[in-house]
Amino acid sequence: MTFTDSLAAAWTRHDSLLCVGLDPDPAKFPAHLKGRGDAILEFCKSIADATADLVCAFKPQIAYFAAHRAEAQLEALIKHIHEKHPGIPVILDAKRGDIGATAEQYAREAFERYGADALTVNPYMGFDSVEPYLAWKERGVIVLCRTSNAGGSDLQFLETGGRKLYQHVAELVATKWNAGGQCALVVGATFPAELAEVRRLVGDMPLLVPGIGAQGGDIEATVKSGRTAAGSGLMINSSRAILYAGKGEDYAEKARQAAIETRDAINRYRK
Repeated sequence: MTFTDSLAAAWTRHDSLLCVGLDPDPAKFPAHLKGRGDAILEFCKSIADATADLVCAFKPQIAYFAAHRAEAQLEALIKHIHEKHPGIPVILDAKRGDIGATAEQYAREAFERYGADALTVNPYMGFDSVEPYLAWKERGVIVLCRTSNAGGSDLQFLETGGRKLYQHVAELVATKWNAGGQCALVVGATFPAELAEVRRLVGDMPLLVPGIGAQGGDIEATVKSGRTAAGSGLMINSSRAILYAGKGEDYAEKARQAAIETRDAINRYRK
């Protein structure tokens, strides 16, 4: 099953547009996990197990693993999710952006080594920096478009032929780059007007939407701006607000409760 097929099935099966970001910071872990060599894996597995029936996707951010020399734990985590919670796609958030043979190696890293179902990529170097990922026909390629950070406007709002650069990226990905139906876009919840414009440009293409929760994006504005006519089409990511909802040994239970509340808040505005 392709990434887009798995995502669509998860939207329906779990009645959820929530994507839980797995950004493990050992400094924020409960005391009973600190000092354990497998703390990152144990923490993330517990979160995944507690929230798997509430999400449409999981999104581990590679930097949080690599900074702690925990790449093997990332491999084990993705394998665990696939084995214990089949059908839930895993997006590796790595924002890769290089060309030719280097991009081919990044694709192998994401899809062979880690077994990710999709990967975030940077379009700044053009189509030949994205094309190697598209060779993996069953995997998703999620292209940065209008990011949630304030500094994104430095480049993404530049005028290109009478329109903003992010609009050009959205249309380019939706038309020329998405021949295999594998592509999605990253559009921040912090900019609902731009989110609505991207939705207008790309039709029903899936959108990965960071920025709710700790970054301050408004759920109602996000859903109303980005949903498709069917009330779907979004992977609305929340990381810290769910991961660190609890500080004790019941952290996974607290994460589940936060995920339920976030999913239900999203669903209030889907129709």
